[in-house]
Amino acid sequence: MSDSRGGSDDGTGEATRPDGGHPDATAAVDALDAVDGGPEVDAADSESAATAAAAETSTNDGVRGALRHVFVVAVTEYRLAVRSRWALALTALFVVFGGVMLTFSGSAVGPAGAERVVASLTSLAAYLVPLAALALGYDAIVGREEEGWLAVVFSLPVRRSEVVAGTYLGRLAVLAGATVLGFGFSGALIVREFGAGSLSAFLGFLGGTVGVGAAFLAVALLLSTVAREKTHALGAALLVWVWFVLVHDLLALGIVAATELPDAALSALVLSNPVSAFRVFVLSGLGTTAGGGFTAVLAGSGLSTVALAASLVAWTIVPVAVAARLVRRRRL
Repeated sequence: MSDSRGGSDDGTGEATRPDGGHPDATAAVDALDAVDGGPEVDAADSESAATAAAAETSTNDGVRGALRHVFVVAVTEYRLAVRSRWALALTALFVVFGGVMLTFSGSAVGPAGAERVVASLTSLAAYLVPLAALALGYDAIVGREEEGWLAVVFSLPVRRSEVVAGTYLGRLAVLAGATVLGFGFSGALIVREFGAGSLSAFLGFLGGTVGVGAAFLAVALLLSTVAREKTHALGAALLVWVWFVLVHDLLALGIVAATELPDAALSALVLSNPVSAFRVFVLSGLGTTAGGGFTAVLAGSGLSTVALAASLVAWTIVPVAVAARLVRRRRL
């Protein structure tokens, strides 16, 4: 009498594994299967479940299901990033550079000293945080595709846009946590040195830093969705960093110095660059003398804090939405 389990001895059982044999996808497969109802049931139970499900509001159920899928993917991405030491590396990077910047920011006391230190941290973050965000996000889609993880997750009953949103939120949690912890160390030193009165200025800086990091992580996600290879995504990310951090401000400063631009044009120059919006967002709360260069010129241009914050939010939402749409056309 033949063994009914003999089918697994010829290798067919391994070929039909839902995780495709990929170790990083196992947790996501199990979690998404649990979200979608767990193990299969017999025909009678399936019919009863279908009847009960039809009685519920389909729209609400769809929204709840989508949120659950996004949450599962986000948690999986966060765990993978923590396991790969990304969170620890970014936190250490921000702690070290923030501490070095505090050491060389001067020894003035009182509010003026605190503003000078926060302005110095703003200049540091304008270069460092966008680069860290781009490095964290450039392989979010194309890298997972090359590993085989993306094909496994896309084979599950989950929308591709939900995978993109969950991937972004998971990596954003890593970046935001590292930013708060890393620069929070500098903030503790600032409060200790200058008193509690400097806390509001630092909190404005910290909020802006998280915002500009979220914006560049969204741009990196979009680049990763468009690119066909990791090297292409990495090259595009470096070009984006050079343009927004270095070239844009130099060109804008030249335009401002050569011509008399109306306030609307100056505002457009700021809002078209998340780095400029971040700098003006922080320095406008410190006073125009706290910074220098193009940002100091624009700090008093009339842009409100709400408008600057809204521009950073837009730089976060729009690239993610575009990536979620483009990923539907991506061939694996």
